[in-house]
Amino acid sequence: MMQPAEWCRHDAVWLAWPSHEDLWLEQLAPVQQAFVEFCEAIVAPSANSAVPAERLEILCPPRRQPEAQRRLGHLNPRFHDIPFGDIWLRDTAPVFVHDAAGAVCAASFRFNGWGGKYELDGDGDLSQAVAAASTLPTTRHSFVLEGGAVESDGAGTLLTTEQCLLNPNRNPGMARAAIEQRLIDTLGARKVLWLRRGLQNDHTDGHVDTLARFVAPGRVIAMEPNGRDDPNAEVLHEILQDLSRMRTADGEDFEIISIPSPGAVHDAQGKLMAASYVNFYISNRGVAVPEYGAPGRSGLSDSDKEAVESIAALFPGRRTVGVRARELLAGGGAFHCISQQQPAARSQA
Repeated sequence: MMQPAEWCRHDAVWLAWPSHEDLWLEQLAPVQQAFVEFCEAIVAPSANSAVPAERLEILCPPRRQPEAQRRLGHLNPRFHDIPFGDIWLRDTAPVFVHDAAGAVCAASFRFNGWGGKYELDGDGDLSQAVAAASTLPTTRHSFVLEGGAVESDGAGTLLTTEQCLLNPNRNPGMARAAIEQRLIDTLGARKVLWLRRGLQNDHTDGHVDTLARFVAPGRVIAMEPNGRDDPNAEVLHEILQDLSRMRTADGEDFEIISIPSPGAVHDAQGKLMAASYVNFYISNRGVAVPEYGAPGRSGLSDSDKEAVESIAALFPGRRTVGVRARELLAGGGAFHCISQQQPAARSQA
């Protein structure tokens, strides 16, 4: 088994229509709007018009489907009546991998509510339900793993964090070596690289998809502090230093691309949120980058614009757009967190 890199061709992307008033309250409408704009960014034509758009496979309660159809019908989604707790499918859906022949399979891991912090009805069974709906061959694993906790370059190098995967609230009693072996066996890793910790107030316990992302073999993007008052300055410096000492599975140095962080982004109650520009999603045709309305370094420039332009330069064949994600972030994540790609077979990728 091998988890392909996200920039490889997708057949589909799995998402869930924001539906739960009791969770989102007054934020539900703006979160739905961000979701629509995200889906539009996924299917919009790219610089290379020959690239097919991936299918939108969207979980949606039947009572919400007329609403979702009105907002998304122009994108030709397929709706699925699969119960879900909330929209964070990166963590609750299966991880799709290639088998030895290059065919696509679903790897269904155990989900325990991010270490027991948020246990919502439907989320514990979602991985197997989505795998069944995909009609793909499925392997089931008792190991607790969220998709946002791992980042694969598709060539054997996998990034994760100690704060998450060594946390006793996930797989208590399992040593680092045993966890690495599980990642080797289930995701095709040849080398597991460990960052130490994540952003402040990240309820996922330091998911790597808010810290560092592969953008090509041997190339990784991470954030640098947005001024000296950046609340995550120490962690961001630590990540860049650690990446500079790491090597790929083939023993090569990384080329590290750094962009400014959003700095301090607060919710409506003034609480610091775990805002990250590297929580972008790479689709067949484009890249959707979260925007937070953040000022630039020293307040002299626009950090959102700088992040989108810097990421766009890494994907010249794709249409890179910024999509407002501040309200979405109040729920705990951004666009990578709400999406789980289903890759094409390796012969098509």
